[in-house]
Amino acid sequence: MLSVVLGTRSEHKLDELRRMIAAAGLPMRLAGLPPEIAEVTETGGTFRENAALKALAYAQAVGGLVLADDSGLEVDALGGEPGVHSAYFAGRPRDDLANNRKLCEKIRQIPPIQRTARYRCCLILARPGSILLEAGGAVEGMITPEPRGAGGFGYDPHFIVAGLDRTAAELPPAEKDAVSHRGRALRTMLARIADQLKHDPGWCGNASGA
Repeated sequence: MLSVVLGTRSEHKLDELRRMIAAAGLPMRLAGLPPEIAEVTETGGTFRENAALKALAYAQAVGGLVLADDSGLEVDALGGEPGVHSAYFAGRPRDDLANNRKLCEKIRQIPPIQRTARYRCCLILARPGSILLEAGGAVEGMITPEPRGAGGFGYDPHFIVAGLDRTAAELPPAEKDAVSHRGRALRTMLARIADQLKHDPGWCGNASGA
């Protein structure tokens, strides 16, 4: 069983990734970040830079494997905002409702056809001192100023998934996992992990038969 710590305080992300790992059938145990570990400041200018910062710092802190995610929303008409600032778009502490209000205020005067956007995710698996694997995923969509749906989190009630005419908050968990940016990135990551373990069960220094 591969034991990995998820480098985030988000219970939503932990639940999502655990659900998808279980569905994939990979022998991998995903634990939350221990509360005594200080949160890493995201100073990177890209999702990849922030994911790498978190993966390496948390791997050093826990002394083992860490899977770190950085993800967010890019709105074309806003020059890619909120981007890497998605979690704290309206300031600190994080407030999803305030973030969504700010987003809606900014796009309300933009013609609907120009409200194109995407969710983007970068996942990095690291051990102390080195990055082992990387994977990314994205899903295209449109922004609606009127919230729809009671599921999901973050900007999901305002993100209409391309081709579905439903927001991410209107999708059942399994359907959301199948199309989401995080789901796409995780499936790529899990396939790469499985391939590595198939060829070298001890490649990460943290695999066992337990």
